[in-house]
Parts: sequence; structure tokens; C-alpha cells
Amino acid sequence: MFLVAITGGIATGKSTVTKIFKDNDIPVIDADLIAKQVIDINTPAYKRIKAEFGEEILLPNGEINRIALGQLVFNDVQKRRTLNSITHPPIHQTIYKQIIKYFVLGHNFVVLDLPLLFETSWFLPYIHKIITVTCEEDIQLSRLMDRNGLSEADAKKRIAAQMPIEEKCKQSHFVIENSSSLNDAEEQTLKILEVLLESNHHWRIRGYILATAAVFISGIAWLLNNKFKFLTE
Repeated sequence: MFLVAITGGIATGKSTVTKIFKDNDIPVIDADLIAKQVIDINTPAYKRIKAEFGEEILLPNGEINRIALGQLVFNDVQKRRTLNSITHPPIHQTIYKQIIKYFVLGHNFVVLDLPLLFETSWFLPYIHKIITVTCEEDIQLSRLMDRNGLSEADAKKRIAAQMPIEEKCKQSHFVIENSSSLNDAEEQTLKILEVLLESNHHWRIRGYILATAAVFISGIAWLLNNKFKFLTE
């Protein structure tokens, strides 16, 4: 099994592309969804965030107000690092567990929805193919303002805080231009899906894993055999 990452700029339409993969029975691991789950009420991350940032970042029902928390850490590098140190370990652990699950289930590849793939670089060494979703700047700005209820100035700050989309495209294997219709995005995505389905790379990965496991088991067997001989001599 190999890993495919979908990334892009904020509000470029990554969820549109991942949904197309899901609709075609390809497993998708959504980093943003996992990030929400790890800060659910009474999780270890929730308790640490509450202790670190205070109750002012909570909603009336006790849940973390992700918008308020985002605004709090956006312009403060140290607070952002503190938040990342709390949330990243459980997020990564959950992603690893889901990857193993899909490997055991026999899937040829898994799609990871990783908005900050290039910014964090955490999963880059393990990714076989990268898909970047992009769109025209004015469309991205409009989508972000509408989706998050931001002013134009705040939306531009959020976009500028990420790695330039042009740089992401240069470092990707596939680029989906998502400025037009849903049908256009679907057509581009299905062409990429066809290429991925035709790949035999998953057999190489399984071969490496099986070979490594065989060497490991042989080593254990050799050690046990020699230990037994030593005890019986």
C-alpha cells in the first residue's frame, strides 16, 4: 500500500476533491477531522488546551471554540507552537493507526488530506504521490471570506500565512485547478485516480514489508535456536 497526499491552499477546494475519492471507494484520512476529534471535550488534548489558554476559548456548551482559538494563536508564534505541541502528537498517532488499518484491510493506496503537508513536512518522506488543489486568487479569497466569515484583510492574512500555492504546485506530482465547475474538478480528479489505480507501487511496498518481516522472524528464530542449544549443552 502506498500513500497519496492531497494538499493545497486554504479554501481552494480540497474537500471537493477528497469527496470524489471517497465516492469512488478510496479511503481518505482527513487530518482536519482528526484535529477536531482530538480536542473533543474531556480528551487529554482538550484538558491541556483549556489549562493553557483559559476558559475564554470555550463555547457555552464547553466545547473549544476553534475560531476563537485560531484567532488567539494566529498572531502569536509561541502560542501557536504550544498549541501544536499539544495537538500534533495525538493527530499523528491517529493517522498512523488509520494507515495501518487500511493496510491490513488490503487497500492499494490511501489518500491523506493534509492541508499543511509542506508547511510541517511531517509526512513528506512517506508520501508516494502529491496532489495539490489550487484555484484563482480572487476565488480563493471569496471562498475563505464566505466560509469563515472573515474580513478581506483577515482572509488575506490567513492565505499569506501559508506556503505560496505556486510553490506547492511545483513540488507536486499532480495539480487540480479548481476555479471552475464541480464537473471540471471531478474530471481532473478521475484522470488522476485512473493513474493511481494502474500503479503497481503497492506491490513493491508490500514486498519490502514482507521481506523485512521475514528477516526479523528469521533472526528471532536463529536467536531462540542458539539459546536452546546453549541451554541443552
